[in-house]
Amino acid sequence: MDFSALPTTAFIRPDGENRDEIAILLHQVVDLIVETMAGAAARSPLPQTEVSKNWSQLPQTSISQEQLLEELRSQLLQSMNAAHPGYIGHMDSIPTTLSVIGDLVVAALNNNMLSVEMSPVFSRLETLVLRQIAQLFGLGTQANGVLVSGGSLANLQALIVARNIAFNTLEQGIPQGQQPVFLVSEVAHTSFQKAAMVMGLGTQAAIAVATNHNSQMDLDDLQAKLAQAKIQGQHPFAIVATAGTTVTGSIDPIAAIATIAQAHQLWFHVDAAYGGAVMFSNRHRHQLAGIEQADSVTFNPQKWLYVTKTCAMVMFRQFDLLQHHFRVLAPYMHDHDDWPNLGELTVQGTRHPDILKLWLSLQHLGQDGYSAIIHHNYDLTQTFTTAVKARPFLTLASAPQMNLVCFRAEPAAIPVEQWDDWNQALQQWLLEKGHTFLSLPIYRGQRWLKAVLLNPFTTKDQINQVFAQIDSYHGTHQG
Repeated sequence: MDFSALPTTAFIRPDGENRDEIAILLHQVVDLIVETMAGAAARSPLPQTEVSKNWSQLPQTSISQEQLLEELRSQLLQSMNAAHPGYIGHMDSIPTTLSVIGDLVVAALNNNMLSVEMSPVFSRLETLVLRQIAQLFGLGTQANGVLVSGGSLANLQALIVARNIAFNTLEQGIPQGQQPVFLVSEVAHTSFQKAAMVMGLGTQAAIAVATNHNSQMDLDDLQAKLAQAKIQGQHPFAIVATAGTTVTGSIDPIAAIATIAQAHQLWFHVDAAYGGAVMFSNRHRHQLAGIEQADSVTFNPQKWLYVTKTCAMVMFRQFDLLQHHFRVLAPYMHDHDDWPNLGELTVQGTRHPDILKLWLSLQHLGQDGYSAIIHHNYDLTQTFTTAVKARPFLTLASAPQMNLVCFRAEPAAIPVEQWDDWNQALQQWLLEKGHTFLSLPIYRGQRWLKAVLLNPFTTKDQINQVFAQIDSYHGTHQG
């Protein structure tokens, strides 16, 4: 091939001819990354972004590396700054160093998780590591899982398997006249409605169960909704519990829901995309009691284990069920007797090898390291919650069970109909005055402020400063 139309660093040449040039380029990029991340605390959590028109151009000829690096620097500085200790508004985290390195390594190798043949090391590593994590969750010796690109796909796959088992739909589809439905908390993640839609059941097949004052699934309403569905000729096939709801971090009564699912012979899935991380803490794992009875579990290390996106998994108590109720053979792939071709067992075929960054992070931090971070996060949550309760003009949406605090101001001197606007203005005040970002979800028809105390570098002093700024705003904005 004539390479004259390409820059000399277009590829890392397998003959090593441009090795020195590639090394220089990669060192420049690494320096830029370290410079950006090491200066994260000095920038706003949410920088003001103005998308450059240059970024959208499709050039006819190569752009110089120097120009590209400068454009890259601009993009880095204008991106969401999740590493900032004041970025406490969402379940986005500062990444572990080794997960960043892991992403770089697998990007260079460009292996494909479709099959063992195309990813010989990482396919085996994924099977081994997820088996250990499934056992950490208490799912038993026959349990294992697969990595997927996000919790939405994990929840979708769990429900597909549950439906296929209940209605024997792998090859023939849903029998005529059957109306499959499943039950899930009214505050569960929207991925369940999407799953119902993608499965051809319609979003209403995700029957919403009422919650109590702490945003936990109401067991009486669950029983009532089950009975109602059967009376209406619907066919429930699964119940979903949530361990760590998106807005309040609430945990459904998992053990009690498991008992109900077993009594009705229904598949029991637990969406522990966020909350599953507490299984790494002996002090707090009791909050997920009952999860060991789940038929399937979603868990996202990209959240509370600080692994770079994406890194999510779905685990099955009986992993061989995927072979019988989900697997679609890829005849163009070699079969390895002891190791599954993971692309045959997941919704995705081609998939990024996310297992390396997860494995590296687990090896580097260890269970003790993760446990120490989780304990720190809970301590911050206690400090934050105590500060909310100490102020009569603030109210909690629910009693925090994890490291999320959902609260809002209800200042007596302000008309009730203006409270939403007041909280929104407070959010902007905290961002502008203190470089603290709290999100502003709609919950129970109102605007609330949400803090996710996830960053290991957030301190109690910073929390105290946040409330000093809230007090300042309250003192000067009362009508």
